[in-house]
Amino acid sequence: MSTASTRGRVLVALLCAVALALTWSGVGPKDRTTWWLEVLPILIAAPLLLLTYRRFPLTTLVYALIAVHAVVLTIGAHYTYAEVPLGFWVRDLLDLGRNHYDRLGHFVQGFVPAMVVREILLRSTPLRRGGWLFFLTSAVCLAISAMYEFLEWASAVLGGSAADAFLGTQGDVWDTQWDMFMCLIGALVAQVTLARVQDRQLLDVPKPGEVLTAGSGMQ
Repeated sequence: MSTASTRGRVLVALLCAVALALTWSGVGPKDRTTWWLEVLPILIAAPLLLLTYRRFPLTTLVYALIAVHAVVLTIGAHYTYAEVPLGFWVRDLLDLGRNHYDRLGHFVQGFVPAMVVREILLRSTPLRRGGWLFFLTSAVCLAISAMYEFLEWASAVLGGSAADAFLGTQGDVWDTQWDMFMCLIGALVAQVTLARVQDRQLLDVPKPGEVLTAGSGMQ
């Protein structure tokens, strides 16, 4: 079986896994409005990735990370982040003061976009591997996190107490700062641990504008 064929099967499997997670998440969520707000990034990203697959395919690594991020979002959307059972289990196991599933969500919010941003910058700009790429990737991830916090702020202003489930602050006055800090940590960890893997896969990715064909080999 060719590398391209294997890669195609992997991507189909990832798409199916996300679709199943999204379907499960949408059955009887704790708060339907919060569910829509939490899964909105998936509903935007999935069609965009499908539309750009032929002319700007990403590495398998990035597609896999996006799928993992989507699953994290669907779980948080179903229960609300403050009431995810896994978070309660960790809280009780480690004797923590709150459910920290939202911290995981914001860590992933930095970890996954870092690899997406890094790949796009390497392929679409004159930037080379090094300090500036690392810095700008981290800065973009922080900007994305800040935009998300603005969205939460707007939902609180417009929805009042109805937006509490979406905010998930759990009474922590430093929740916004913690969210952005976890995002930054995620972005830094991703670049340190996965940059070489991504670089190897990028060697076989078509350049922007080159149409992906059945015979295109990718890792």
